[in-house]
Amino acid sequence: MTNPVHPETQASFAKGIAWVVRLLLTGLIATPTFMALLAISGMRNQYADLLAQFTAPALFATVGLALLLLLFRQRRWATAAVVPVALLLISVSSQWFPTASRPEAGAPSVRLYSANLWVRNRDLDAIAASIRQADADVVMLIELGDATAPHLDDLVGDYPHRIASPRINRPNGDVRSVIASRYPLVALPRPDTFEAVGATAMTPLGPINLVSVHLTRPWPFEESWGQISQTMALDAMLQNLSSPVVVAGDFNSVSNARIGKMVQRDIGLRPVAGFPGTWPAALPSPLAITIDQVYASPDLAFVSRRLGRPTGSDHRPVVTEITRAAK
Repeated sequence: MTNPVHPETQASFAKGIAWVVRLLLTGLIATPTFMALLAISGMRNQYADLLAQFTAPALFATVGLALLLLLFRQRRWATAAVVPVALLLISVSSQWFPTASRPEAGAPSVRLYSANLWVRNRDLDAIAASIRQADADVVMLIELGDATAPHLDDLVGDYPHRIASPRINRPNGDVRSVIASRYPLVALPRPDTFEAVGATAMTPLGPINLVSVHLTRPWPFEESWGQISQTMALDAMLQNLSSPVVVAGDFNSVSNARIGKMVQRDIGLRPVAGFPGTWPAALPSPLAITIDQVYASPDLAFVSRRLGRPTGSDHRPVVTEITRAAK
């Protein structure tokens, strides 16, 4: 003979489950709402800055949550999820649709390939294939480790003009940065406070100052002041350059977070549109974040931006075309 289950016990258990579900859903909706509000506020606090890096994947996750709630006929909760979706759209709009210069009609264009190759990457075939497929006029590389640097001729053999940084000692492996070009290059003074290499390229658009950079990781992985001081050093490096400027590389920051805003506000550079994302490469690119940036001075305009073929790195390369900006 089975023991009867008291209706009061069943009702109490059901209420407990319902309370837990409501609490979980409240958290799933409140968290992206909080992230979006912090990003929109422009707060420069290190905690807010870290959350602002992930507003794009948070947007897609929240849209997925809303669709899942609709599938289970939870219309009230799905409607509530519209609020963080709208706020996240506002927060990422400046990253995906930044202020842009208008291209000059009929002006020639220059194609740039920029990539963080990852210090421990040994996939030379993937790197070479990615560079070949991009068919760029200028190749800007960072994090060439000891496994790849000896094979530079195999990777950029079609580019006769090259400027490279000295070997830089890092805890996870020594690295170099390289600019390789089909156009003649003149080296720019290199700062000794962060990973960067610069050159002036004699392009069909006239001289263009190219700088390949790698900023340190954000807090809590490194001190909060690290990225800020390196961005200030980049500003000092560019202060006396009269020709147009392109800066590309791994900024370890999306363009609408603290460092990206600093580059735009203090240095006066404009980012290319940042969708889809570049890191981590293992994720589908729409779910990744765009920390591999390309910025240009307002006298240049971006014609296009796309992701390059994977290189075996944890970052995706970026291929952009630039031209003169209309006056």
